[in-house]
Amino acid sequence: MKKILILLTTCLLLIAQPVYSIDLQTAKNQGLVGETPGGYLAAVTTASSETSALIQSVNAKRKDKYQEIATRNSTSLQTVEQLAGKKAIEKSKAGSYIKQGGSWHKK
Repeated sequence: MKKILILLTTCLLLIAQPVYSIDLQTAKNQGLVGETPGGYLAAVTTASSETSALIQSVNAKRKDKYQEIATRNSTSLQTVEQLAGKKAIEKSKAGSYIKQGGSWHKK
């Protein structure tokens, strides 16, 4: 019975773990990630594995969407990335980090 209880507790902890994963808005609010002119997220400081995973996931989704827009509009991926970066920086809330001129600034 004790083994079953330990196994069940372990399974519940593993299942519940994603609930504690950091989300994009929390990462931005905590100053862990910021928007770049290239249209992607980047770590403001050294990123934890959790933050790195978030950045990779968001950036992969963004790149797929940018490519779709570029194809639909017969333009380059780079053009879409730059436009998206400009918009993302403009829409960033006060207190968020944005990368301009190669360095991070609080908006």
